[in-house]
Amino acid sequence: MDSDTQVSGARAASPPRQQAEPPKVVRKLERRRETHRDHGKVYRAAFVVAGAVIVLGGLAMLVLPGPAFLVIPIGLAILSLEFAWAGRLLDTALVQADVAKTKAANTTQAQKILTGVAIAAALAAFVVIAIMYDVPVLPV
Repeated sequence: MDSDTQVSGARAASPPRQQAEPPKVVRKLERRRETHRDHGKVYRAAFVVAGAVIVLGGLAMLVLPGPAFLVIPIGLAILSLEFAWAGRLLDTALVQADVAKTKAANTTQAQKILTGVAIAAALAAFVVIAIMYDVPVLPV
């Protein structure tokens, strides 16, 4: 190699990250935030109370049965109409959810097969334990 084509041990600088376009829900919510301040105090207070109750219910669903990861963002969306911190938290969560959705859509065939094998193994283990220890499958 001549001196012009030698590669140094230093890493090349990575290109600057492009800011991902916010999901459609975020853009719609931003438009709603602009008009929300025009409403009266009672209306806005009702939104704060409703948002807080929904977020608290979602937090309870983290330990109780229920769709916590659906309910909490709904409560944050309501609170984000009034509070900037809730809006930032919701925007971050929605962008991360969009990234997760993209990752899930781009799973490889091997990952899908391994997931199926793991589910089948777990089901087989349950059947073996149910037979060996006489675990009732259905409550009678």
